[in-house]
Amino acid sequence: MGYKPYSRRKTTVTHVGKVKVGSDFPIRLQSMNNTSTTDVEVSAAQALRIAAAGADINRLTAQGVREAHAMGEIRRLLRERGCDMPLVADIHFNPKAAFAAAAEVEKVRINPGNFVDPGRVFKKIEFTDLEYEREIGKIAETFVPFLQLCREHGTAIRIGVNHGSLSDRIMSRYGDTPEGMVESAMEFLRVAVKEKFFDIVISIKASNVVVMTRTVRMLVEAMDREDMHFPLHLGVTEAGDGEDARVKSALGIGSLLADGIGDTIRVSLSEDPEAEIPVARMIVAHIDAIAADPGEPGDCDGPLPARVVDVPLIADVDPIPDGVRQLRVEGTGNVPGKIRSALRDAFGCGVPVMVHVEYPAAMTADEVRVAASVDLGSVLLDGLVDVVSVGSPHLSGDERRDLLLGILQASRLRFTKTEFIACPGCGRTMFDLRQTLARVKEALQGYPGLKIGVMGCIVNGPGEMADADYGYVGAGVGRVSLYRGKECVLKNIPSEEAVEHLLALLRADGRIE
Repeated sequence: MGYKPYSRRKTTVTHVGKVKVGSDFPIRLQSMNNTSTTDVEVSAAQALRIAAAGADINRLTAQGVREAHAMGEIRRLLRERGCDMPLVADIHFNPKAAFAAAAEVEKVRINPGNFVDPGRVFKKIEFTDLEYEREIGKIAETFVPFLQLCREHGTAIRIGVNHGSLSDRIMSRYGDTPEGMVESAMEFLRVAVKEKFFDIVISIKASNVVVMTRTVRMLVEAMDREDMHFPLHLGVTEAGDGEDARVKSALGIGSLLADGIGDTIRVSLSEDPEAEIPVARMIVAHIDAIAADPGEPGDCDGPLPARVVDVPLIADVDPIPDGVRQLRVEGTGNVPGKIRSALRDAFGCGVPVMVHVEYPAAMTADEVRVAASVDLGSVLLDGLVDVVSVGSPHLSGDERRDLLLGILQASRLRFTKTEFIACPGCGRTMFDLRQTLARVKEALQGYPGLKIGVMGCIVNGPGEMADADYGYVGAGVGRVSLYRGKECVLKNIPSEEAVEHLLALLRADGRIE
């Protein structure tokens, strides 16, 4: 498991309009409109704000052919107004929209879970080996003509797999697992390689940071085995809003970038899309600082210690066991390398190990939150630390505690509050997502271990909130359906009444008082 000093994974180069992704090109920043794609003027105005915030690439939803053609109009308006930011069409369930979009924008995102296979029914479906192979054969029938069209127009493709949106066919063989997510992507990549189409970026996302980071690493290994080297887009999907969403995103994205994995990123927030870019910039700036540091002597050497206590503790909050081995690290440069080097030297001490990272006054409070999520998250995900602590002149004791508890919860090591899984919203959202999320959070803040999904539409609903216990899902204009796991228990209720119905359902199930 030895730590490797920062070295960017070498990839092929994907051309997204004038923007090049992968290899030695900069890590590209992305966001996504939450406007109705058919409202061309409003969508173009928001895209301009996203570009002004510093995005390199931007995405819009295209539910159908009409929206795909509208994206061409949005692109034309952007070019007239001096903005050459490439646009990406986001496609679910509708190959016709993907074919239409290929002639209108610089990149088309398709989801292998619903591009060829029929919509999910969330039931166990059995396939014989022969039936399974026949279904795989259908991929080429639809995908090859799409590749040919994209080649003709110079359009790139994003193959985007999301946890919980796998096809029933993949689910029948692999379940809703990282292995299934990886195979879902690889099936399409094998077709693309056979057709010698390489303008591809891959994303493989989850709201659970542990699932997301593990799956991305598995995908890299799978591609290496088959001599594929496509660039990767990173993101923690449905991260929500506020500090918890920023911590979760920085931890998942940053821990992979710190190991040289990733070429383009999006921080998904249930906020204005342009608010995502400053967070992404802070993550990349911290990775740049890691890359510029030569690293500590012996970074690559192991072994590293295993944790001693059952649940990681927080200095100055929890009672700390006697004899703790304290390691202090300065929060500049290659901090993950410094931590691992210190841990290597502490190996075999037989007592709990505490890591304290002291961040300099030059770093703002927001920069410290992002940096600590990357630095501590990368070692916590490996289960290497017993006690964590951060120092910054810009964070109070309560703020340091909240930050560390957020990092531990994002690492799935210690649960101290309700987890909210919320999509950022897009042109498919049919209710006020931000206002609803605020109401749900206010009502359900203090229930450790409870996971609530707030999803804008059926596309990102029962499937992609796979890690949630209960879901609040947009079902139409002003209408919401409520889910217990993947089971719909209340359909099409008025959105203004839905939060109270959700609370009633939780009380009836004994999950809240």
